[in-house]
Amino acid sequence: MGKPVNVGIIGCGAIIVQYLVNFRRLEDINLVAVADLNPARAQAVADSYDGVRALTVDALLAADDVELVLNLTIPAAHAEVALRAIAAGKSVYGEKPLAATTAEARQVLDAARTAGVAVGCAPDTVLGTGIQTARKAIDDGLIGRPISATATMVTPGHERWHPNPDFYYQPGGGPLLDMGPYYVSALVTLLGPVVSVIGAASHTRGERTIGSGPRAGQSVPVAIDTHVTGVLVHASGALSTLVMSFDAVKTRSPNIEIHGERGSLVVPDPNHFDGDVQLFALGAEDWQALPVSAGYEDSGRGFGVADFIRTPAGQEPRAGGVLAFHALEVMESVLESAHTGTPVRIASTAVRPAPVELAAIAESPVAVTS
Repeated sequence: MGKPVNVGIIGCGAIIVQYLVNFRRLEDINLVAVADLNPARAQAVADSYDGVRALTVDALLAADDVELVLNLTIPAAHAEVALRAIAAGKSVYGEKPLAATTAEARQVLDAARTAGVAVGCAPDTVLGTGIQTARKAIDDGLIGRPISATATMVTPGHERWHPNPDFYYQPGGGPLLDMGPYYVSALVTLLGPVVSVIGAASHTRGERTIGSGPRAGQSVPVAIDTHVTGVLVHASGALSTLVMSFDAVKTRSPNIEIHGERGSLVVPDPNHFDGDVQLFALGAEDWQALPVSAGYEDSGRGFGVADFIRTPAGQEPRAGGVLAFHALEVMESVLESAHTGTPVRIASTAVRPAPVELAAIAESPVAVTS
C-alpha cells in the first residue's frame, strides 16, 4: 500500500508518447521497462526516460521487477500479449479494444480470474472532467429521466494523417472498433449497460491511400466496414443512436447528446478528457455551460492506469476488463446485426463505474491491485 507499481510497456508505437508524458507526473507508476518488435523503437523510448530498460518481449514478461504490463500493441495482438502477461503472473492494462473479438476477450478475463490478477483497459477518457461532469448532471437529476442519446464520430479516414494506418482497415479496426470504445464506454458510464442492439453498415472503398510519412502514396486494402450505424437499447430503457464513420467528411452534431424528460445535455468529445458540458433545461431560453464538478482534473492517457492501480483488491476497476468486454460485445453485436439484418441481444452486462469526484489524481488514496 502506498508504493508505486513497477510497469513494463509492450508496444512502442505512436500512442506511447501520450502515456509517457503523464507517467512522469503520476506518482503511482514507476516505469521500468519497454519492449517492441522493433528493438530500435524500444531503445529510443528507454533513452528518453530515466531508469527504463529496453528489453525483448520475452525478457520483459520474465522480468521479476515488472508487476503490471501496459499493452500498447496493435488490436490484433491485444489478446495474445495479455494472455502471455497473465501467464507470467502479471496484471495487465491494455489499449482499446480489449481484444479483436469477444471470444478472445473472454479468454483474457477467464485467464486473469484463474491467475488472480487484474485486467484494465482503455479508454480512460471517461475518468476526466468532461464525461464525469455530464455523469454528475444526470445523477443529480438535471435532465430528469434519460430518454435517448446520440453519439456521432465522422472522419474521412485515419490514412490521411497516420503513416502506418494498415491495422485500422483490418479485422479489429474500423471506425466502430477504433473509435467506438470511447463512445460506447461513455454511453455506458452515462446511461448504464446495453441489453440489445440493431445495426447497419457499409463498405465504400476497397483500398485507401496513405497521405503522410515515408509510405505516402501507397495503397492500403480495406477489409472492414467503414461506416456503421447502431441503435443501442440500454437496460434503463434509454435508446442511443451511434454513428461511426471513416467515410464522411465532417459533422456539426455534438459528439454526444443526452435527452431527458426535463432537459438535454451536450457532452464533450469522449476521445478527450475535458470539455464543456452544456445543459438546456425545460423552460430555459438558451444553453447553459455547467461548471466542472467531477472527474480527474488536468488528466490524460495513463490516468486510467493510475486509477486501476488504486482500485482495492477484489473490486472492479473503473476502466476495467468487465466494462471493456461489455463495450466490445456491444460493438461486435452491432456489426453482427448489420450483416444479418436482425436485432442482437447482449449477453454480458456491466455495472456503471463508480463516479469520480472532482480532484487532482494526487489527492486520491492509493490501493495497489497487483
